[in-house]
Order: sequence, then structure tokens, then C-alpha cells
Amino acid sequence: MNQPFPFQRQSNPPVSMILLGVTVVAYFVQVSSMSEVIRLFALWPLGTPELIRFADGSAMSTGFAPWQLISYGFLHGGIGHLFFNMFALYMFGLPVERVWGARRFLVYYFVCMAGAAVIQLGVAAVTGDIYPTIGASGAVFGLLLAYGLMFPNSTIMLLIPPIPMKAKYFVIGYGLLTLFMGMTGTMAGVAHFAHLGGMLFGFGLILYWGSRRSRRR
Repeated sequence: MNQPFPFQRQSNPPVSMILLGVTVVAYFVQVSSMSEVIRLFALWPLGTPELIRFADGSAMSTGFAPWQLISYGFLHGGIGHLFFNMFALYMFGLPVERVWGARRFLVYYFVCMAGAAVIQLGVAAVTGDIYPTIGASGAVFGLLLAYGLMFPNSTIMLLIPPIPMKAKYFVIGYGLLTLFMGMTGTMAGVAHFAHLGGMLFGFGLILYWGSRRSRRR
């Protein structure tokens, strides 16, 4: 089978597995000091008031900071949230890293993560909603896109429902479903447009790399 993406030498240990380990450790640090970690490292919208008051009468002093464009991706809303993102990082990240190598994989992962954050900030500015965003889903959606482009005819076994599906159809279907849920407000509290932002920035970076390779030829 022709492979448009040449394989690179595998780093030891793989960067994707290092990211997985760091994210798991970050989650347990988060659990040990939840309010302080969320205050400092979750992604807060631009223009967030310095003092936020909650319905229960409590208050939190916080706001947007540049490092949150990356740090939010190492925090998660619970074990389930963490498990599904890290399972996807393992499932899609390892084969993508084997194709690109550690350096390009790392650049791609963080571009998708930061791109998802930028889209989420834009959505928050339009809606006026003030709440923190956490999770590696934006980067994971970018990896899903890269995997679908590299291995379009490989078979993915879905967890729920447990049915096989070609990667290219899974990526298209999941992307359209996410867009639908974002437009209709389905599953409130999930940053659907941030997920799409990870895909969008990932696709843009892949096109950029492809154009550079074409110019060299």
C-alpha cells in the first residue's frame, strides 16, 4: 500500500506516551488542589472579571493568562473525561508519531491544543459566557484528523456502540456530529467548537507542511 507519509524513527519512549503520563500526573495534582489549579491553569475567557462570585456565595479571583492556552489541556473534569482522552491519545497518537517522528508530533499536538483554545476564546467572547475550559480534547481531535488522513481505510472499533468503521468515515461523521451538537447546544458544558478548532488548526498545519514539501521538490 502506498504511504504518502514516510515513517520516522521511533523515539524511546514515545512522546505520545510521555504526554499521556504527564497528563495523568497533572490530573492527580489537580484533584489534590482543585480550586487553585482551576483558578490558575484552566482556560478562562478574555475579559473574565478578576473576582467571580458563584451561586453558593463563594468567590474566586482569576482571569485569563497566556499559559492557559496550553495548561488547560492537561486538566480534566473527571476520571471518565481523562480516560477517554488518554485512550484516544494512545490509540491515535502512537501511529501518528511513528509516521511523523517525535518533534513534528509534539509541534502538531500543541498547535491543535492552542488552536482549540483560541477558538474557544472566540466563542466565549461572542456568547459572553464565563466558565473555565479544561481537557485535551482539542489536541485529541487534531490527532483523530491526522490519523484519518494517514490511515483512511484502517478499521476503528467504536466503544459505544461496538461496531467497526473505517477511519475516514469515523473522522467525517464525528466532525459533523460535533458541529451539529455545537450549533444546537446539545450536551451543554462541552466545548464542541474547541474540538473542531483542534481539527481546523491541525488541518491547516498539515496543509502548510505539505506546501513546504512541494516547494522543496
